[in-house]
Amino acid sequence: MKKYFPAYVRVPLLFFAFYGIIELAVDSGDRPAFISNPYILILLAFFLFLLIVLETVGGAVKQVLFRLMTPEEREEKERLDNLPLKEHEWYKKLMKKLTKTKPIDEEHELVMNHEYDGIKELDNDLPPWWTYLFYATIIFSVVYLAKYELFGGDTQIDEYNKKMELARIQIEEYKKTAPDLLTADQVTVLTEPADIAAGQALFETNCVACHKADGGGSIGPNLTDEYWILGGSIKDIFNTIMEGGRDGKGMIAWKQQIKPSDIQKISSYIITLQGTNPPDAKAPEGDKYVQEATQEEGATTDEIPETEQDSSAE
Repeated sequence: MKKYFPAYVRVPLLFFAFYGIIELAVDSGDRPAFISNPYILILLAFFLFLLIVLETVGGAVKQVLFRLMTPEEREEKERLDNLPLKEHEWYKKLMKKLTKTKPIDEEHELVMNHEYDGIKELDNDLPPWWTYLFYATIIFSVVYLAKYELFGGDTQIDEYNKKMELARIQIEEYKKTAPDLLTADQVTVLTEPADIAAGQALFETNCVACHKADGGGSIGPNLTDEYWILGGSIKDIFNTIMEGGRDGKGMIAWKQQIKPSDIQKISSYIITLQGTNPPDAKAPEGDKYVQEATQEEGATTDEIPETEQDSSAE
């Protein structure tokens, strides 16, 4: 490999091959692996440093071994290195075009007239690959200048702000329909029998210890009458279950144990208990809640307190 690929070709090839293996092995989604995991960037830097050290040390060892050879051994090595290899002629031609180099025996044609302390200088042309790359950077800079300075293209900050705004809109749209991201402002009464049945099952699993199976109340208040401590609308009931009762007393917050979509089902089931008048129901507590329809939308108003039955009750 060293005979046909110089160091400036070997090092990038090995480096990008190593990086490609990492990309295949690490699941980083749409982002490059070294961005999602900073340790990979450190690993790549270490691998590149190791390649450079190996090339440098390898070259130095090669020079030392060459100097330790006898003249006959050196002559034989140079003869073997210069043997024509037909199968690699295409590569030699390509490298000659890219580097525009001259063989060592023709370097005398490039020697400049001046010298310093016996050191002579070769009048080598710039390698074509470097020249073409330089021209490419000039073309790129012109296009870049025209796009961002003359035609007002989006900068990185503009693109970032637009993507963040788009992401915010998408998140808000997702929240409107995501059942487990419900908030008290989004919740509505469920009326489907399957939802009510699911709410009843959840109620009987989590709520009967304090409110009894019929909702008549024991430790917790009666859920079948018109009186509510923290409001009797679907939003109030949902928020009470999510966030808990009053500070220092009352029901715990269930949001860590029950999904918002299930809390909506429980709240909808509780509303169906209104007026069932179970036997041995607990006395009313809190304020009377009355629903009134607006003239324009037919929507219900928030709770309207009429009489306070027991301001100290839970």
